[in-house]
Amino acid sequence: MLIEKIVGSGSTPAVGVRVDTVNFEWFEQSRKVMKKISSAGEEIGLRLTEPLRDGDVLYEDATRAVVASQNPCELIRVEVRDMREMGRVCFELGNRHLPLSISEDNVKTPYDAPTFEYLARLGFVCSRVNEKFTGFTEVKAHAHADGHTHGHGNE
Repeated sequence: MLIEKIVGSGSTPAVGVRVDTVNFEWFEQSRKVMKKISSAGEEIGLRLTEPLRDGDVLYEDATRAVVASQNPCELIRVEVRDMREMGRVCFELGNRHLPLSISEDNVKTPYDAPTFEYLARLGFVCSRVNEKFTGFTEVKAHAHADGHTHGHGNE
C-alpha cells in the first residue's frame, strides 16, 4: 500500500473498524519517503509532503484504519523553575544543535550520557525518562547572520 497524504489526525476510528498501526521513531517525523511494516504485517510505503505525527490517520475505509504511532524513546528531562533557567538550558542545548521539546516547566531532548552529565555539572535538575518525543523544535543552525560559524565544516 502506498500512502501519499494524511487523511486525519487524532480522531478515533468508528466502532467496528480494525486499527492497523504503523510505528515510527521521532527522528522519522520529517522524512518524506519511508517503507514500514504495519502491525498487521502489511508493507506500507509513505510518500508524504507534511510531517508525520503520532495519531495521524494514514488510511481509512469502512472496515480498517491505518494509524501512525510514534515509539517512546529515552529522553533527558530538564526541570526549569523560571524564565532565566529556561533561557540557560535552551541556550546550552541549542548551542549543541539538539532538538528540543519545550513546555512551561521542562525541556526535553533525546538522551545521551555526555549531554546528561554536562547538564548535571551545570547544576540543572535532570532525569532520564522514556516517553514519546512530541512537539519538538528541530534546531537547524547552519550559519549566523554575521558569517560566524561553530567550525562544523562548510556552513
